[in-house]
Amino acid sequence: MTSSTSEQMDSTEAPDPAVDPGPQELPLLTEPRDGVPLVIDTQSGLERAAAALAAGTGPAGVDAERASGFRYGQRAFLVQIRREGAGTWLIDPEPFDDLRIIDDALDGVEWILHAASQDLPCLSELGMWPDRLFDTELAARLAGLPRVGLAAVIESQLGFSLAKEHSAADWSKRPLPEPWLRYAALDVEVLPELREKLAGLLQQDGKLAIAEEEFEHIRSTPPAEPRVDPWRRTSGLHQLRDRRQLAAVRQMWLEREDLAQRRDVAPGRLIPDSAIVAAAKAMPSTVPQLLATKGFHGRAAQKEAPRWLKCISEARKLTELPPLHVSTNAPPPPRVWAEKDPEAAARLQTARPRVAKHAEKLGMPVENLLTPDYLRRIAWRPPTELSLESVSAALAELGARPWQVEQVAAIITVAFLDPDPLPAKGRQPGQEPSDD
Repeated sequence: MTSSTSEQMDSTEAPDPAVDPGPQELPLLTEPRDGVPLVIDTQSGLERAAAALAAGTGPAGVDAERASGFRYGQRAFLVQIRREGAGTWLIDPEPFDDLRIIDDALDGVEWILHAASQDLPCLSELGMWPDRLFDTELAARLAGLPRVGLAAVIESQLGFSLAKEHSAADWSKRPLPEPWLRYAALDVEVLPELREKLAGLLQQDGKLAIAEEEFEHIRSTPPAEPRVDPWRRTSGLHQLRDRRQLAAVRQMWLEREDLAQRRDVAPGRLIPDSAIVAAAKAMPSTVPQLLATKGFHGRAAQKEAPRWLKCISEARKLTELPPLHVSTNAPPPPRVWAEKDPEAAARLQTARPRVAKHAEKLGMPVENLLTPDYLRRIAWRPPTELSLESVSAALAELGARPWQVEQVAAIITVAFLDPDPLPAKGRQPGQEPSDD
C-alpha cells in the first residue's frame, strides 16, 4: 500500500468535523426503571398505593388515560402516579367509587402534569385535585420552546425519545396490554426530571414567578359548567339556515346523546355529526328515504333508523323552533369591524401587532401573554375613560392574570389612545396605495 493510498483511506474513514452529520437519532426510552407495575384494581392494593405515595418525597408525576372516541364521556380509565421513594403506581379507577384515598395521600404535594387542563377534569370526577401544580406543557410554552408535546419536550430537554403510539388507544380495554402499561409508566417516570429542567429554564429567563402564577390559575379554576344548548356545537351546523332543520338536529343530537350514555359509547360511534346534519338537511319522511340520504351513515345508522326518523318527525311537528342564532356578548368577527366600527378596528389593528411583538421579546406565544379574545373584547368595547388604570381594571375583569396586566396594559393603553389609521379599503395594513 503506497503512502498516498494510506492517506486517502484515512481521510475516508475519519469523519470530517466540518461536515454536518445531520440530525442524530436519540436513544429511545422503552423500559421503566423499576419494571412495568401491576395495575391496582382492589381495595387492598389501593390502600398500599396510598400508603406508599404518602411516604414518598418530593412532587408527584401524575397522568390519566381516557378512552376518547370509544366510550361515553371523558372519564379516566387509568391513573398513573410516580413519586420519589414510592415508585410508580398504575391504578384502574373503574372498580372504585372514587380515588379520594389517593388524593389524601398526596395532601400538600405538588402534582406534575403535562397539559393539566386536559386531565384535571377527569381526575376531579375521581375526587382528586392538586394542592400545588406544575404543568410541563405550559412551562414549555412560557419558556419559548418551539414544540411543546410531551415527546418533543423530553427530546429537547432530556436527550432521549419517548414513544407515543398508544396515546389515542382505547384505554377502556381490559386487560390492558403490557406495551400500553409500559408506555403509561414511562409517561410519569420522566415528569419529575422534566420539571426540574423546565423550572431551570424559566428561572434563567426570569419567568418562573409568571409560570407559578399561571399554574395556580389553572389549579384554582374550577371545571367548566355544562354548556347551554350543547347541540349547537354539532360540526357543520352552520350549513343550516332553516329553524325546523335546526330542530331536527337538536332532536337527533339529544337522542344520540341519551343512547350513547346508556350504551357507554362515544356518540360519534353511533352516527357522526355529519350524518345528523345530512339528515336534517333532507328531512326525509320514511326510513328508506333516510337511508338513501347522501351523507347519512354510521354504525347505528341503519339499525337505529326508526329512532332517527322519529326525531325528524318530532321536529316537523314542533310549534316552538330554536332560533337560528343565540344572543352573545362576544364582539363580531374582526373582518367586519372596519365597516361596523372603524374606531374599534383601528384600536385592534394597532394593539395586536404591538402585543405580539412584546410576546416575541419575552420569548413566549402571544396567546400565553394575553388571551386573544380579551384583546378583541377590550378593543371592541374599551373603558369610557382610557387610562392605564381603567385598561388594567378591564383586563383583570376579563380574566387576565396580574402578570399579564402588568406586561400588556400600558401597551394597549398607548395603542388605544393613539391608534394607527386604518388602511384604505382593499389594502392590507402597511401596503402602499397604488398610483391609480
